Amino acid sequence: MLDDTSGIKSPSKRLLIKVTRDTLPLVKDKYPFIYLERGRLEIDDASVKWIDSDANVIRLPIATLNCLLLGPGTSVTHEAVKVIAAANCSVCWVGEDSLLFYAHGQTPTSDTRNLREQMKLSADSKKSLEVARRMFSMRFPGADLKGKSLKEMMGMEGYRIRNLYEQKGLEYGVGWKGRNYIPGKFEMGDMTNQVLTACNAALYGILCSAIHSMGFSPHMGFVHSGSPLPFVYDLADLYKENLCIDLAFSLTLSMAGQYNKHMVSAAFRQRVIAANLLGKVAQDIESILEIKNASRDCQ
Repeated sequence: MLDDTSGIKSPSKRLLIKVTRDTLPLVKDKYPFIYLERGRLEIDDASVKWIDSDANVIRLPIATLNCLLLGPGTSVTHEAVKVIAAANCSVCWVGEDSLLFYAHGQTPTSDTRNLREQMKLSADSKKSLEVARRMFSMRFPGADLKGKSLKEMMGMEGYRIRNLYEQKGLEYGVGWKGRNYIPGKFEMGDMTNQVLTACNAALYGILCSAIHSMGFSPHMGFVHSGSPLPFVYDLADLYKENLCIDLAFSLTLSMAGQYNKHMVSAAFRQRVIAANLLGKVAQDIESILEIKNASRDCQ
């Protein structure tokens, strides 16, 4: 804290205010994410600071962040993790150029009501199908999905996405040979595929953090199954069209043949903020699962 008269740090007049769940902002009111690389996270005067490779020090407003994406060359102290977790800010470990999603540090939640409701829905085949149907209805407004099986709806979605790729290719004048991603070989894909991979991974990190923060589990999905984060993939499909697919084709032209991770990260962040993704995720989860005030149970 600063001395009231001199503006100089004074240990005798330091004021520490305990952050509680009641004082934390809701998921929908937080800033989506900050990407960090080549530096370390430490604690100083009960606040989290970032020290980059050039010894620049930046204090981070952890309580107002949804998640930290930690790239290559980063380290974090035990005390920093404790403070970050107390503020319900998630930590994700990601790759560099592609922001590949590696792992997620789960933050504690104050209530398990949402998790119990999600488990009930996921375990009941009829209720689970209804949840999936509500998800697909968001992408097929006006379509009669009553009586359709999950396989039929997934077929409809596959056809829609293939057409969407072709439409965006024509719209932006970008050649498209299909989705191509080889794990661990990011550079093997063409420019559009590289941007798609990067944006998808960043989207997964944000959604995983939001899901945990609201007290749900990313491991219990309703459309996807047999994968590490099925509920994350379920929700990601609701937002990829604008946040990832359209952006990928748009940036392919802007980058003129040379992948620029900073341009991708900045453009993706702008779209996430413009779309108010965190606020929308909170509302959509409540609507899809038909759970009232789900975003207020856990911050």
